[in-house]
Amino acid sequence: MGGRVTAQNAPGRAVYAGLFLVTLATLMFEILLTRIFSVTLWYHFAFVAVSVAMFGLTAGALAVYLAPRWFPRERTRSAMAVSAAAFGATLVAAVALHLLLRTENEYRLALTYLLAAVPFVFSGVCVCLALTRYPGAIGRLYAVDLGGAALGCVALILLLGVMDGISLVFVIGALAAGAALVWAPPEARRLRTAAAGLAALLAAVAAVNNVTAYRQEPLFAIRWTKVIEHAPPIYERWNAFSRITVHAYKPTDPVGWGFSPTFRAERQLPLAWLVIDAGAGTQLTQFKGDLREVDFMRLDIVNLAHHLRPGAKTAVIGAGGGRDVLSALLFKSTDVVALEFNGVTLDTVNRRFGDFTGHLDRIPGVRFVHDEARSWLARTPERFDLIQASWIDTWAATAAGAFVLSENSLYTREAWRIFLDHLTPSGIVTFSRYYIPHNPREAARLTALARAALLDRGVRDPERHIMLVATRPSGDRQRDATATILVSASPFTARDVERLRTLCDELQFDLLLAPGVPTKAPALIRAASAGEALSERTPFAYSIVAPTDDRPFFFNMLSLTSLLDPEVRALSDINVRVARTLFWLLATVAGLAALCVGLPLVLRGATAQAGMRRPRLADTRFVLYFAAIGLGFMFVEIALLQRLSLFLGHPTYGLGVLLFGLLLSSGAGSYLASRRALRAPLVLGAAALLIALIALGMPPVVSLLEGASTPLRIAVALGFIMPLGSLMGMAFPLGVGAAERGAPGLLPWLWGLNGAASVLASVTAVVIALELGISANLWIGAACYVAAAAAIAAGMRRQALAAT
Repeated sequence: MGGRVTAQNAPGRAVYAGLFLVTLATLMFEILLTRIFSVTLWYHFAFVAVSVAMFGLTAGALAVYLAPRWFPRERTRSAMAVSAAAFGATLVAAVALHLLLRTENEYRLALTYLLAAVPFVFSGVCVCLALTRYPGAIGRLYAVDLGGAALGCVALILLLGVMDGISLVFVIGALAAGAALVWAPPEARRLRTAAAGLAALLAAVAAVNNVTAYRQEPLFAIRWTKVIEHAPPIYERWNAFSRITVHAYKPTDPVGWGFSPTFRAERQLPLAWLVIDAGAGTQLTQFKGDLREVDFMRLDIVNLAHHLRPGAKTAVIGAGGGRDVLSALLFKSTDVVALEFNGVTLDTVNRRFGDFTGHLDRIPGVRFVHDEARSWLARTPERFDLIQASWIDTWAATAAGAFVLSENSLYTREAWRIFLDHLTPSGIVTFSRYYIPHNPREAARLTALARAALLDRGVRDPERHIMLVATRPSGDRQRDATATILVSASPFTARDVERLRTLCDELQFDLLLAPGVPTKAPALIRAASAGEALSERTPFAYSIVAPTDDRPFFFNMLSLTSLLDPEVRALSDINVRVARTLFWLLATVAGLAALCVGLPLVLRGATAQAGMRRPRLADTRFVLYFAAIGLGFMFVEIALLQRLSLFLGHPTYGLGVLLFGLLLSSGAGSYLASRRALRAPLVLGAAALLIALIALGMPPVVSLLEGASTPLRIAVALGFIMPLGSLMGMAFPLGVGAAERGAPGLLPWLWGLNGAASVLASVTAVVIALELGISANLWIGAACYVAAAAAIAAGMRRQALAAT
């Protein structure tokens, strides 16, 4: 622990209250940045916001260590108050500048992240001062720190349901200014007045902006996005999953995902687009009840399965704007289940724009279900003639801030086994994805996924259960380059094959794979159909191994080691661009972590004031300890986040449950560590053992309970998280107590070191998950806690020998 709390080192209620508000605001702002960056930047850049935040917090701790003259002990409360006010003001300024600064090149992108890091530096100063200036109360202070962060996660999700993201920035700024008001000493009247004025101003701006945003006329809003929008939005709404806008178009030719070349527009239709985070869209088609108005959908490749199974009982995965529902009705389906996870999408389509879309939810036989498709199908007893998913992906980043490559629970072997299990004997699962003849990687991986899922069900000849059709893109129809796969739990009949061949001849589609039909498929698809793991170089090797729940990255088909090839690095390819970004980020955070460790060693005389000192060789055990618990905590957190995103159906649920449960239980563990004489090696060893048990036990439990209700799955998730969190939460205060006795004056640097290790692990864990799987991060996390136990045990033996 940190020693006894005396009147001289007691923090007082104001310190606890201010720390709670700062950590609440910090986590809310960190996650909100990923929401904003997901709209204004490409999805893989949104993840960088998390690392930027963690680096800023670490930089704040190092500022306290390297510049102690700025933070004299006798003015700790004033320094925390000033830093909190600066945190509130700079976070608003950073977002405002970002909204003005179009990020069109690498230099402006770097400037964006530099601006975003500044507020977190001030937050880091606040937290570091609170945790290191009152070591006797470290357990309770750290518990308040984690409790504020836990509530911040939940608060952000709730507030985004009633506020737009930009208005919420001002609310967060007001919370930080409120911390400044709480911390300001009574005698500092000017400081108290300034903090109160800043808090009131930001709260007022938030209220006014949110009211005007509700009327679709906000004072402050996102004016530009990562893509060029062909029409200004007529409607905007935020939630924790997305920012949704609706863009109205004048009457135009019908739009399809993969029209037949025989399609000729006979009439124009009013059309609107519902856009998610400015990167993923779904059509809103005007429908007045006459299905002849949408007869053109018969010529769209995504609806081929309906030709084979007219009148099918249909489950639509990702209802979106209702296009696939209209397709099912067009083919005389009388029982349609439309599954949509995003409640705002359902509300927008069926209520706000229901008069335009025809109130599809009111048509007899059509059921819209607000639920995650995989989970709902796992627990329903219903069977379907057709399960359809047309262009379902996760290009839009979520509030989880995860590195979206994408972790989509619909594209794994385990998910497809569920889909096949819920078909009628002659039922069909059909998915549609992007297709380019010279590089058909998504169609190839769909084929590999279908084959693997069929083999898992005991099918000996999966090629009899798979048919694959593609468009013939040319000229301006490149946007319609689509492949549709049809998979059945039973072998396709000769009649099915002949019917599909006839359709392809009539509609001028390419039949790439079908039972008994000579294949026209490119080599990559042939390799997938044959069960081969890798392609030839076309132009370089893509992985077409079927994704699993342990490695659910369907859209990332490039091994990161391929970037060692200069030819690969030079390619203009989304997989290459994402991998380059990840490696750039990894190199950056590794350099920053090294800087955090090495800078105090270089600046020899800079820390001689205020009881600070440079690290010595004897402090190695503390260096190893704080680095190990920082690495271990983040490796485990990232792994659990990815696991729970799949188990709970959406990264936002995964994030909310994980952070709330993990931070709250860690805070409870920290408080317990301040009240009980605990042996650190035993606590850390128990944490390592529990992590290992979770790595072994969580996958079968998740598989067993996948079809359970959402509340039960959340309860099970918390059952995994909270015992582990309580043990991991004890690690930091136990280490602070030992360091205060064995390395006085070094705590701010050790706090910064812990943060630097967490930054490094947050990116490294993504690389490991991509290359080795999610479970590998859990085993590495367990090893880190074993290393921390060994380091502190060695320190305890050293102290015992010194005492004798």
